[in-house]
Amino acid sequence: MGSGREDRASLKNPKVKPKRLSPNRADTKQTKKKNEKLLINKTKKNKDGGSQIKTNDTVNNEVQAASASSPLQFFINQLQSANGVQLSSLELESLNGSYFSLLMDARVMELSQDLGQDVESLGKHMKAAFGPTWKKTLCEQQLLEGKVEPGSPAVIFISTSALRSIELLRGVRSLTKECRAVKLFSKHMKVEEQVSLLKNRVNFASGTPSRIKKLIDIEALGLSRLTVIVLDMHVDVKGYSLFTLPQVRDEFWDLYKNYFHQRLLQGDLRICLFGPTTSDGKFKCKRKTVRGE
Repeated sequence: MGSGREDRASLKNPKVKPKRLSPNRADTKQTKKKNEKLLINKTKKNKDGGSQIKTNDTVNNEVQAASASSPLQFFINQLQSANGVQLSSLELESLNGSYFSLLMDARVMELSQDLGQDVESLGKHMKAAFGPTWKKTLCEQQLLEGKVEPGSPAVIFISTSALRSIELLRGVRSLTKECRAVKLFSKHMKVEEQVSLLKNRVNFASGTPSRIKKLIDIEALGLSRLTVIVLDMHVDVKGYSLFTLPQVRDEFWDLYKNYFHQRLLQGDLRICLFGPTTSDGKFKCKRKTVRGE
């Protein structure tokens, strides 16, 4: 389109014509719009002619369809904003398919609304999550060569503080009478003491991100049996949680990126957000009060 002055002049004097896009520029603009439309709607078949590779737009739409308050969308938003990254379409597909799709493939642990969402009901939630094999997985204390390695818990609770870590373990006390749970935080506990405890069979472990990562780094804490990580969404008296307390938040994402993300994408791990993840206070499942530990 030409300028406003040229358009007015053309109305007064038909001989004055407004400037228009050259044929090449016009064609380029139309082609660009056409390509963008094709990109959004297009799916490419692989060499086998079977499965389809979805575009970023398609995957994002599918993820958002789970609703903005869903565990899937909540976790992805936290992951991307905290780390300043944009997940690729392949990562989104993996998360959508093996992380938050409990109703489809039971890879995501979702807490039953019938059992309540307080710490006292945590043991019942764990039983429900592991199904008929819960006792063998969560209660037995004997090491089995080639099957149950020392220092390899089936469940890890991750929270903001030592006090909260202990509180979560109280919720599964009925399941840890035979096989004692391990506390993985730095307050009043030395690394050497925890390394010694991890030489036995461990079914539950509870702690803070920095100490958990340290014990994995030195190969004292194993991940061979890890099936579920419970991220504590509890908000402390100052209004902070695992995803908002600055130092602890950074430590958690460092732990997550190094040891959990790939296992999650591969479908070897389920994550549960224990506590409120939305402003309406509802509890979702799909996580400090002492800084750092």
